[in-house]
Amino acid sequence: QVQLVESGGGLVQAGGSLRLSCAASGRTFSSYTMAWFRQAPGKEREFVGGISWRGFRTNYADSVKGRFTVSRDNAKNTVYLQMNSLKPEDTAVYYCAADLSSIWVRSQEEVYDYWGQGTQVTVSS
Repeated sequence: QVQLVESGGGLVQAGGSLRLSCAASGRTFSSYTMAWFRQAPGKEREFVGGISWRGFRTNYADSVKGRFTVSRDNAKNTVYLQMNSLKPEDTAVYYCAADLSSIWVRSQEEVYDYWGQGTQVTVSS
């Protein structure tokens, strides 16, 4: 069983920055591909970005490329989402997810095995 707990969400003005954290349980965290998704009100959940188990591969949605960065610290069992140049359209609940079976960072949510409870990010204009 893997438990994921997100933190770091909040209210920020447009152009500002936030860093989300996702703390994972489990002795084999370093072998999981990790990703961030988000869901805005009235919209489907969408892939934001992810990182492979050793951090050598990352993948991002076009909407966040150049603004968001996913990183991980396997010694701390934690994955991060650094969000810069935030826009009102980034407002959403952000979820971290773990894929236990692939070395690739995939964008389809159905391949992810475990999910956190989500953290709210609100960007004001």
